[in-house]
Amino acid sequence: MPEGNPWGATLEAVIAPANLEAAWRVVKANRGASGVDKMDIEQSEQHFAEHGKTICDKILAGTYVPGAIRPKSIPKPQGGERVLGIPNITDRVIQQAIHQVISPVWEPEFSDHSYGYRPGRSAHDAVKAAANYVKEGKVWQVDIDLKSFFDQVNHDKLMHLVRGKIEDKRMRALIGAYLRAPIQDADGRKTKRWQGTPQGGPLSPLLANIYLDPLDKELERRGLSFVRYADDVAIFVNSERAAHRVFESIVSWIEKHLKVPVNREKSGVGPSDQSGLLGFTLENDGRIRIAKKSLERFRAKVRLLWDARQSLTSKQLRTQWQRYIRGWWNYYRLTERLWDVSDQSGWIRRHMRKCFWLRWKTPRGRLNALRRLGVRGRALRNAGSSCGAWPMAKHVTVQQALKNSVLRRYGFILPWESEKTA
Repeated sequence: MPEGNPWGATLEAVIAPANLEAAWRVVKANRGASGVDKMDIEQSEQHFAEHGKTICDKILAGTYVPGAIRPKSIPKPQGGERVLGIPNITDRVIQQAIHQVISPVWEPEFSDHSYGYRPGRSAHDAVKAAANYVKEGKVWQVDIDLKSFFDQVNHDKLMHLVRGKIEDKRMRALIGAYLRAPIQDADGRKTKRWQGTPQGGPLSPLLANIYLDPLDKELERRGLSFVRYADDVAIFVNSERAAHRVFESIVSWIEKHLKVPVNREKSGVGPSDQSGLLGFTLENDGRIRIAKKSLERFRAKVRLLWDARQSLTSKQLRTQWQRYIRGWWNYYRLTERLWDVSDQSGWIRRHMRKCFWLRWKTPRGRLNALRRLGVRGRALRNAGSSCGAWPMAKHVTVQQALKNSVLRRYGFILPWESEKTA
């Protein structure tokens, strides 16, 4: 139980002032969009200051009714869309407060092979653990993709697992109420939910891990080498024959015991160096590299960020680029094949130069820009060139004006280069 918590995993622990204050800090730090009540962080905090006692009294009495959930579509990295369920901010705080109380009940018993949404664990840890399996010779990878997992969670099975560790019936009832909170569309229509734990609330990741913990235990019981990050499962074995056998057996077990369909189109068997894991691929010797699809998505994003048609100032372009590229590199710096990234450097800068060439618009604008950047003499005649922007981005005059050191000085960075020279 949480240190200093005299009540254990009870509603009294949830609404304890220190626990609620900690929950507010987490929700405020995450910011995020408002729910169907359209109240932002500041408005929600004021609302809770005025009505918090009444809300807590209702929680204890078992009469509190969570607000409806606002659907929000976001693009998937692999294409398509994922629908999040955004609770009101007050409900996010209550969910976070519940999470803080019940997470310590399960956390010590969760599998060491589970890495998603757990304290002190990350996707990088999962990839490193998988790389160690490959180094041991387990070069065949079994990928299990649970189809729309967060929308398919069986409430009865989940609440059965919750009952196994949470004695407080009021706590279980409140968790159940959050599971059943309806979806409210923009036109105000509400849709009841009988399954799923929508992503978007603080409780959903923990409930997902609780639901999938029996799968972890089954894989451990079979002595399999695996990693799980949320609903992404990768199992590593020595041979193709073993991989196919494990795949069919585990898929059958999941669909029977978890009552969640497996997406066979996205699941399957293959050598690790032809498979993907959380955006990476594992070479046969266990080295980690960025997956081909991840690089393809990266290149598509670069083209989008350096589209000259954006209504942004140069400073805004820089800020947008820095925010993206630092976040991207912070994740993919795990690669052990740096050249996969460094080989993109010239191509990225060419897109930067193309963007600026187009933004200078006219021969006069280009002439002035080239002069400001130190170009002199006959090279200035190229300001009136009729060549397209992409060829000009590789022209010696544009490269002289926007040379690598100039781009770096103005903040148009490629973070892997600074690490390389550090």
